Amino acid sequence: MHMMPGYGTGYSPFFGIFLNIILVLIIIGIVLYFLNKSNNTGSENKESSERISKIEKDVEDIKETVEEIKQKLDEI
Repeated sequence: MHMMPGYGTGYSPFFGIFLNIILVLIIIGIVLYFLNKSNNTGSENKESSERISKIEKDVEDIKETVEEIKQKLDEI
């Protein structure tokens, strides 16, 4: 039986590939779980919401500036 490196389960190459994909997905899930868990502390959550509100204000300012530039270009 021809075996590819890294897929040495002995059953079939597809089973080895499937097993590797499952392991990668489990690792990604664990990492995302811990990242989300670390971002949900109280003080960081308050700072995060303040940053988000500041970004929203900046976006509104940028939209207004773009509209003003658009109007000036339409006049020309």
